[in-house]
Amino acid sequence: MRPLTNEQAVADFFRCAESQEVSEPADLDAVWAALPTVQIEEILGDWRGGELPSGHALDGQLTKVGWHGKWLRGRWDVAPMVCRDADGELYSDLEIGKGGASLWMVDFRGESTASMVYDGQPVIDHFKKVDGRTLMGVMNGSTSLVRDAHFYFFLVRE
Repeated sequence: MRPLTNEQAVADFFRCAESQEVSEPADLDAVWAALPTVQIEEILGDWRGGELPSGHALDGQLTKVGWHGKWLRGRWDVAPMVCRDADGELYSDLEIGKGGASLWMVDFRGESTASMVYDGQPVIDHFKKVDGRTLMGVMNGSTSLVRDAHFYFFLVRE
C-alpha cells in the first residue's frame, strides 16, 4: 500500500467518489490509511450515502434497494439502512439491515475510530473523516461477503 498525505488522500477520495469508476481496493485502502479517525460525537446526524466501487460483490446493490444513507442520531439510535420508498419518503429498512445498530469506538487496522455495529448481522461499518461534512466508510465483518474483501462507501452530512 502506497503511503499518502492527508491532502493527497482527500483529493483521491473525491476523484473516486465523483467518477464512480471502479478503484483498486489497495488504492482505497491507501486513502483510508491517510485519513483521520473520528469520535462518535463527531458523526451524529443524518447522512446521505454513496458507494466507492471496487469490484466488490455489493457494488450496485444499495442503489437497487433505494438506499439513501444512514441516521446516526445517538449511540443507541442508529438506522443503518435508510431507504426511499416509491413516493420518495425516507424510512429505516429494518428488514434489509436486519435490525438497527449502535455506535462504538472500534479498533480497525491499528486505529480506534467511530464504527457502527449492526444488531442483526456480524457486520461493522468503520468511519474516517474526509472533510467537515464527509466520511469514508469501510464495511467489515465475519461474513465472507465483507471479511475477505471489504466494501467501501461514503457519507455526506445532510
